[in-house]
Amino acid sequence: MNIDKLFINSFVKSTERAAYGASTFKGKNDKIGADQAAVDEMRKILNNINMKGKIVIGEGELDEAPMLYINEEVGTNTGDEFDIAVDPLEGTNFVAKNLPNALSVLAVTRRGNLLHAPDIYMEKIAIGSGLPKNLLDLDYGIEKNIKLLSKAKNTTPDKLTACVLKRPRHDSIIRSLKSLDVKINFITDGDVSGVISVAVPKSNIDIYIGTGGAPEGVLAAAALNCLGCQMQTRLVYQDSDQKNKAIKLGIKDLNKKYNIEDMVKGDVIFCATGVTDGELVKGIKDLGDHFESETFILHKSSNTNKIFKNKMKK
Repeated sequence: MNIDKLFINSFVKSTERAAYGASTFKGKNDKIGADQAAVDEMRKILNNINMKGKIVIGEGELDEAPMLYINEEVGTNTGDEFDIAVDPLEGTNFVAKNLPNALSVLAVTRRGNLLHAPDIYMEKIAIGSGLPKNLLDLDYGIEKNIKLLSKAKNTTPDKLTACVLKRPRHDSIIRSLKSLDVKINFITDGDVSGVISVAVPKSNIDIYIGTGGAPEGVLAAAALNCLGCQMQTRLVYQDSDQKNKAIKLGIKDLNKKYNIEDMVKGDVIFCATGVTDGELVKGIKDLGDHFESETFILHKSSNTNKIFKNKMKK
């Protein structure tokens, strides 16, 4: 059953308000304050929506997060049942230092249709649309995946660009890419927008590779699901506590490789509002007693794919 298009405005409002809340902390070097402001604003709007909403990807466990924790119920407790994934502020560092690409992100499906991913690491590989199905695999290794991708795109590896999160854990990936002459676009944070960049023509990103947050992986999968892209992921465990966390969330096969349709089923609404200017959308613009926002909106069943500009009262 599809999600009524009428819900789009309410969910967009929740990311707009969260983005505005975070934007008041731009350049103030206060990551926690920015995140809390985004959480508070988003929660307020979500609780006014006529729905039985459940946060399945949120700001951590109940005792780790004051608001929008995993399994928190939101909405007026009437109407449709939804699973909701949120990242009220992706790129807390970007806001603290007033750098580009901070976003407020949310994805919604019918109840039971989102992977309940624990707040741990996840291996990710993502490519754009219009390519042969199941083209790449995490177990193929960098060299084979790059060669398969360049062949499918009728080009050579040196003409491809990979997006990689700049972390020491990715050193071997970077070495492999360099040995193949693949161009690398490094990002310092924000791997939801990093993954989505494979779907944005102007970004010129051919592939996203690396290990980042599992919650962000599910959010990115929700967007790519609407855009006909491909993604494969696998959870990465540091210890037995993390494995137990996954089991508690209903994950039976701990080593399973997830494709998009395993992470996000059925209809989905995705929205990402800019906090600071970025490649995907522009950030919040302060206009005195109003503010201007820009939101990237996707709704699978209605083929909605647009950038929505809005002016709101503070």
